[in-house]
Amino acid sequence: MTTTTPPAEPARTARPSPARPGRSRPLAWDLARSEWIKLCTVRSTYWTLLAAATGMIAFGALLTAAYVRHYTSAGPAAQPAFDPAAYSLSGFFLAQLAIAVLGVVVMTSEYATGSIRSTLAAAPQRITVLAAKAAVFGAVAAATGIASAFAAFFTGQAILAHKGIEAHIGGPGALRSVAGAGLYLAVLGLLALGLGTLIRRTAGAVAAVTGLVLVLPVLVQGLPPAWQAAITRYLPSAAGQAIIGRTKFTPPGHLLSPWTGFALFCAYAAAALTAAAVVLSRRDA
Repeated sequence: MTTTTPPAEPARTARPSPARPGRSRPLAWDLARSEWIKLCTVRSTYWTLLAAATGMIAFGALLTAAYVRHYTSAGPAAQPAFDPAAYSLSGFFLAQLAIAVLGVVVMTSEYATGSIRSTLAAAPQRITVLAAKAAVFGAVAAATGIASAFAAFFTGQAILAHKGIEAHIGGPGALRSVAGAGLYLAVLGLLALGLGTLIRRTAGAVAAVTGLVLVLPVLVQGLPPAWQAAITRYLPSAAGQAIIGRTKFTPPGHLLSPWTGFALFCAYAAAALTAAAVVLSRRDA
Protein backbone atom coordinates (compact mmCIF):
# COMPACT_ATOMS: atom_id res chain seq x y z
CA MET A 1 0.00 0.00 0.00
CA THR A 2 1.44 3.28 -1.07
CA THR A 3 0.93 6.58 0.68
CA THR A 4 0.57 9.79 -1.19
CA THR A 5 2.42 12.76 0.13
CA PRO A 6 0.73 16.10 -0.25
CA PRO A 7 2.45 18.50 -2.56
CA ALA A 8 4.80 20.80 -0.80
CA GLU A 9 3.52 24.29 -0.37
CA PRO A 10 5.49 26.86 -2.29
CA ALA A 11 7.82 28.86 -0.15
CA ARG A 12 6.35 32.13 0.83
CA THR A 13 8.47 35.09 0.04
CA ALA A 14 8.55 37.71 2.70
CA ARG A 15 6.95 40.89 1.55
CA PRO A 16 9.01 43.96 2.19
CA SER A 17 7.41 46.20 4.72
CA PRO A 18 6.29 49.47 3.23
CA ALA A 19 8.85 52.15 3.72
CA ARG A 20 7.82 54.89 6.02
CA PRO A 21 7.56 58.18 4.29
CA GLY A 22 10.36 60.50 5.24
CA ARG A 23 9.67 63.75 6.92
CA SER A 24 8.88 66.23 4.17
CA ARG A 25 9.48 69.94 4.30
CA PRO A 26 6.54 72.17 5.11
CA LEU A 27 4.44 73.15 2.10
CA ALA A 28 4.74 76.82 3.00
CA TRP A 29 8.53 76.63 2.67
CA ASP A 30 8.24 74.93 -0.74
CA LEU A 31 5.82 77.58 -1.94
CA ALA A 32 8.03 80.39 -0.64
CA ARG A 33 10.99 78.91 -2.51
CA SER A 34 8.89 78.61 -5.66
CA GLU A 35 7.78 82.24 -5.40
CA TRP A 36 11.36 83.33 -4.84
CA ILE A 37 12.42 81.54 -8.03
CA LYS A 38 9.58 83.16 -9.97
CA LEU A 39 10.51 86.60 -8.69
CA CYS A 40 14.27 86.46 -9.14
CA THR A 41 14.30 84.77 -12.56
CA VAL A 42 12.34 87.54 -14.26
CA ARG A 43 14.54 90.33 -15.58
CA SER A 44 11.89 93.00 -15.07
CA THR A 45 12.11 92.45 -11.31
CA TYR A 46 15.68 93.72 -11.21
CA TRP A 47 14.91 96.70 -13.42
CA THR A 48 11.89 97.67 -11.34
CA LEU A 49 13.79 97.41 -8.06
CA LEU A 50 16.64 99.41 -9.60
CA ALA A 51 14.14 102.08 -10.66
CA ALA A 52 12.76 102.20 -7.11
CA ALA A 53 16.23 102.57 -5.57
CA THR A 54 17.28 105.17 -8.14
CA GLY A 55 14.11 107.17 -7.60
CA MET A 56 14.60 107.12 -3.83
CA ILE A 57 18.24 108.22 -3.97
CA ALA A 58 18.54 110.44 -7.04
CA PHE A 59 15.18 112.21 -6.82
CA GLY A 60 15.65 112.75 -3.10
CA ALA A 61 19.07 114.26 -3.72
CA LEU A 62 17.68 116.60 -6.39
CA LEU A 63 14.91 117.86 -4.12
CA THR A 64 17.33 118.31 -1.22
CA ALA A 65 19.75 120.26 -3.43
CA ALA A 66 16.87 122.47 -4.59
CA TYR A 67 15.93 123.20 -0.98
CA VAL A 68 19.53 124.13 -0.15
CA ARG A 69 19.59 126.60 -3.03
CA HIS A 70 16.45 128.33 -1.73
CA TYR A 71 17.18 127.92 1.96
CA THR A 72 18.26 131.50 2.49
CA SER A 73 15.14 132.89 0.83
CA ALA A 74 12.83 130.60 2.80
CA GLY A 75 10.74 132.39 5.35
CA PRO A 76 11.73 132.27 9.03
CA ALA A 77 8.58 130.29 9.80
CA ALA A 78 9.41 127.61 7.22
CA GLN A 79 12.98 126.95 8.35
CA PRO A 80 12.23 125.70 11.88
CA ALA A 81 9.56 123.34 10.49
CA PHE A 82 12.11 121.77 8.14
CA ASP A 83 12.83 118.09 8.91
CA PRO A 84 16.22 117.29 7.31
CA ALA A 85 15.98 113.54 7.86
CA ALA A 86 12.52 113.19 6.33
CA TYR A 87 13.12 115.71 3.54
CA SER A 88 16.09 113.74 2.20
CA LEU A 89 13.71 110.78 1.82
CA SER A 90 11.33 112.65 -0.49
CA GLY A 91 12.42 110.36 -3.32
CA PHE A 92 9.94 107.83 -1.96
CA PHE A 93 7.41 109.58 -4.22
CA LEU A 94 8.96 107.97 -7.32
CA ALA A 95 10.06 104.78 -5.58
CA GLN A 96 6.51 104.00 -4.50
CA LEU A 97 5.33 103.91 -8.10
CA ALA A 98 7.91 101.27 -9.06
CA ILE A 99 7.19 99.12 -6.00
CA ALA A 100 3.43 99.38 -6.52
CA VAL A 101 3.72 98.26 -10.14
CA LEU A 102 5.91 95.33 -9.17
CA GLY A 103 3.49 94.32 -6.44
CA VAL A 104 0.66 94.25 -8.97
CA VAL A 105 2.66 92.32 -11.57
CA VAL A 106 3.69 89.64 -9.08
CA MET A 107 0.12 88.33 -9.28
CA THR A 108 -1.35 89.66 -12.52
CA SER A 109 1.51 88.30 -14.66
CA GLU A 110 0.43 84.78 -13.73
CA TYR A 111 -3.12 85.49 -14.84
CA ALA A 112 -1.84 87.05 -18.08
CA THR A 113 0.27 84.00 -18.99
CA GLY A 114 -2.12 81.41 -17.58
CA SER A 115 0.53 80.01 -15.25
CA ILE A 116 -1.78 80.64 -12.30
CA ARG A 117 -3.60 77.42 -13.28
CA SER A 118 -0.40 75.42 -12.93
CA THR A 119 0.41 77.11 -9.64
CA LEU A 120 -2.98 76.34 -8.12
CA ALA A 121 -3.02 72.81 -9.55
CA ALA A 122 0.32 72.05 -7.91
CA ALA A 123 -0.72 73.76 -4.66
CA PRO A 124 -4.51 73.81 -4.17
CA GLN A 125 -4.05 75.64 -0.87
CA ARG A 126 -4.79 79.00 -2.44
CA ILE A 127 -4.53 81.10 0.68
CA THR A 128 -1.11 79.59 1.39
CA VAL A 129 -0.03 80.46 -2.15
CA LEU A 130 -1.08 84.08 -1.62
CA ALA A 131 0.65 84.17 1.76
CA ALA A 132 3.88 82.86 0.20
CA LYS A 133 3.74 85.51 -2.52
CA ALA A 134 3.14 88.24 0.05
CA ALA A 135 5.95 87.04 2.34
CA VAL A 136 8.57 86.77 -0.41
CA PHE A 137 7.66 90.00 -2.16
CA GLY A 138 7.27 91.89 1.11
CA ALA A 139 10.75 90.82 2.22
CA VAL A 140 12.33 91.84 -1.09
CA ALA A 141 10.51 95.19 -1.13
CA ALA A 142 11.46 95.92 2.49
CA ALA A 143 15.12 95.07 1.91
CA THR A 144 15.28 97.22 -1.22
CA GLY A 145 13.38 100.08 0.40
CA ILE A 146 15.43 100.20 3.59
CA ALA A 147 18.76 99.94 1.77
CA SER A 148 17.86 102.71 -0.68
CA ALA A 149 16.45 104.84 2.16
CA PHE A 150 19.75 104.69 4.03
CA ALA A 151 21.60 105.66 0.84
CA ALA A 152 19.17 108.53 0.23
CA PHE A 153 19.52 109.73 3.83
CA PHE A 154 23.32 109.90 3.81
CA THR A 155 23.35 111.47 0.34
CA GLY A 156 20.85 114.11 1.40
CA GLN A 157 22.66 114.91 4.64
CA ALA A 158 25.91 115.41 2.72
CA ILE A 159 24.11 118.01 0.62
CA LEU A 160 22.47 119.68 3.62
CA ALA A 161 25.84 119.88 5.40
CA HIS A 162 26.80 122.79 3.14
CA LYS A 163 24.27 124.91 5.06
CA GLY A 164 24.92 123.25 8.41
CA ILE A 165 21.37 121.94 8.67
CA GLU A 166 22.06 118.23 8.32
CA ALA A 167 20.72 115.55 10.65
CA HIS A 168 22.53 112.54 12.10
CA ILE A 169 21.30 108.99 12.02
CA GLY A 170 21.30 108.93 15.81
CA GLY A 171 19.28 112.13 16.04
CA PRO A 172 15.67 112.24 17.28
CA GLY A 173 13.42 110.38 14.86
CA ALA A 174 16.06 110.03 12.13
CA LEU A 175 16.42 106.25 12.27
CA ARG A 176 12.65 105.87 12.44
CA SER A 177 12.25 108.01 9.32
CA VAL A 178 14.83 106.03 7.36
CA ALA A 179 13.54 102.61 8.34
CA GLY A 180 9.97 103.87 7.99
CA ALA A 181 10.54 104.87 4.36
CA GLY A 182 11.53 101.30 3.55
CA LEU A 183 8.62 99.86 5.51
CA TYR A 184 6.22 102.22 3.77
CA LEU A 185 7.34 100.90 0.38
CA ALA A 186 7.00 97.29 1.52
CA VAL A 187 3.47 97.73 2.87
CA LEU A 188 2.45 99.69 -0.23
CA GLY A 189 3.71 96.78 -2.34
CA LEU A 190 1.57 94.36 -0.33
CA LEU A 191 -1.44 96.64 -0.80
CA ALA A 192 -0.77 96.59 -4.55
CA LEU A 193 -0.43 92.79 -4.45
CA GLY A 194 -3.85 92.53 -2.85
CA LEU A 195 -5.41 94.81 -5.45
CA GLY A 196 -3.72 92.85 -8.23
CA THR A 197 -5.23 89.63 -6.88
CA LEU A 198 -8.68 91.20 -6.72
CA ILE A 199 -8.63 92.81 -10.18
CA ARG A 200 -6.41 90.25 -12.01
CA ARG A 201 -5.53 92.72 -14.79
CA THR A 202 -2.29 94.69 -14.72
CA ALA A 203 -3.65 97.92 -16.19
CA GLY A 204 -6.70 97.99 -13.97
CA ALA A 205 -4.79 97.16 -10.80
CA VAL A 206 -2.06 99.73 -11.50
CA ALA A 207 -4.76 102.34 -12.14
CA ALA A 208 -6.47 101.40 -8.88
CA VAL A 209 -3.37 101.66 -6.70
CA THR A 210 -2.27 104.88 -8.43
CA GLY A 211 -5.69 106.41 -7.89
CA LEU A 212 -5.71 105.35 -4.26
CA VAL A 213 -2.25 106.74 -3.49
CA LEU A 214 -1.94 109.75 -5.81
CA VAL A 215 -5.34 110.80 -7.16
CA LEU A 216 -7.50 110.42 -4.06
CA PRO A 217 -5.51 112.97 -1.98
CA VAL A 218 -5.87 115.49 -4.81
CA LEU A 219 -9.63 114.95 -4.95
CA VAL A 220 -9.91 115.50 -1.21
CA GLN A 221 -8.31 118.93 -1.69
CA GLY A 222 -11.50 119.96 -3.48
CA LEU A 223 -13.52 119.53 -0.29
CA PRO A 224 -14.16 122.39 2.15
CA PRO A 225 -11.05 123.28 4.17
CA ALA A 226 -12.56 122.05 7.41
CA TRP A 227 -13.05 118.60 5.89
CA GLN A 228 -9.64 118.39 4.26
CA ALA A 229 -7.65 118.26 7.49
CA ALA A 230 -10.05 115.74 9.01
CA ILE A 231 -10.00 113.36 6.04
CA THR A 232 -6.54 113.67 4.51
CA ARG A 233 -4.63 112.29 7.48
CA TYR A 234 -6.62 109.05 7.33
CA LEU A 235 -6.03 108.38 3.64
CA PRO A 236 -3.71 105.43 2.92
CA SER A 237 -0.87 107.53 1.53
CA ALA A 238 -0.90 110.15 4.29
CA ALA A 239 -1.27 107.54 7.02
CA GLY A 240 1.67 105.56 5.68
CA GLN A 241 3.88 108.61 5.24
CA ALA A 242 3.39 109.60 8.88
CA ILE A 243 6.18 107.22 9.85
CA ILE A 244 8.58 109.05 7.52
CA GLY A 245 7.80 112.59 8.63
CA ARG A 246 7.38 115.86 6.79
CA THR A 247 8.81 115.36 3.32
CA LYS A 248 8.47 117.50 0.20
CA PHE A 249 5.16 115.76 -0.52
CA THR A 250 3.59 115.78 2.92
CA PRO A 251 -0.06 116.82 2.56
CA PRO A 252 -1.18 120.01 4.31
CA GLY A 253 -2.52 119.66 7.80
CA HIS A 254 -1.31 117.62 10.71
CA LEU A 255 -0.21 114.03 10.22
CA LEU A 256 -1.15 111.23 12.54
CA SER A 257 1.50 110.14 15.01
CA PRO A 258 4.15 108.00 13.25
CA TRP A 259 3.21 104.56 14.54
CA THR A 260 -0.53 105.25 14.61
CA GLY A 261 -0.46 106.28 10.96
CA PHE A 262 1.68 103.31 10.00
CA ALA A 263 -0.63 100.92 11.86
CA LEU A 264 -3.57 102.34 9.91
CA PHE A 265 -1.65 101.92 6.67
CA CYS A 266 -0.92 98.29 7.57
CA ALA A 267 -4.62 97.82 8.25
CA TYR A 268 -5.42 99.02 4.71
CA ALA A 269 -2.94 96.51 3.27
CA ALA A 270 -4.25 93.72 5.50
CA ALA A 271 -7.83 94.46 4.38
CA ALA A 272 -6.80 94.27 0.72
CA LEU A 273 -4.96 90.97 1.24
CA THR A 274 -7.83 89.51 3.26
CA ALA A 275 -10.32 90.39 0.54
CA ALA A 276 -7.91 88.96 -2.02
CA ALA A 277 -7.64 85.70 -0.07
CA VAL A 278 -11.43 85.36 0.11
CA VAL A 279 -11.90 86.04 -3.59
CA LEU A 280 -8.99 83.82 -4.63
CA SER A 281 -10.37 80.88 -2.65
CA ARG A 282 -13.84 81.21 -4.20
CA ARG A 283 -13.11 82.23 -7.78
CA ASP A 284 -11.93 80.08 -10.68
CA ALA A 285 -8.42 80.68 -11.89
